[in-house]
Amino acid sequence: MRRAIAALMLSLIFLPGPLTAAWADEIGSVGYRFKWIGPNDKIVIDAFDDPDVPGVTCYIARARTGGVKGALGLAEDPAQASISCRQTGTIDQSRLGKLRNGDEVFSERASLIFKTTQVVRFWDAKRRTLVYLSYTDRIIEGSPQNSISVVPVGLN
Repeated sequence: MRRAIAALMLSLIFLPGPLTAAWADEIGSVGYRFKWIGPNDKIVIDAFDDPDVPGVTCYIARARTGGVKGALGLAEDPAQASISCRQTGTIDQSRLGKLRNGDEVFSERASLIFKTTQVVRFWDAKRRTLVYLSYTDRIIEGSPQNSISVVPVGLN
């Protein structure tokens, strides 16, 4: 039994490629640095819907390291990310007061184990605005680089 659990844990750690949440869709990518061996370094754009606020979609762009390490899922991606969120449908405003500030709405690993790019949501009730913050954290030392996007709610 212990061997099966250990094998499962090792397979999860050494899975190639990024582990993106199942609900994120890759919109596209562009190469920005040529690599002689393996895929080029690129900037990837993903779209995801806020799981707790139907009617809001966020687009996040971030660098993905290529080369041999990138192809094997061993590379560490840069900490920069950009985010833009928009209302794409009807928002149920009665649910907004029940949201917890700082809830994670998206997460993707940016290195083999220790680094993660995340998006968290805040509800600014006074201004009736959803605020989405993207940042990268690391077990030892994170990065202060961040990006925000706001979605006004119920303003005509």
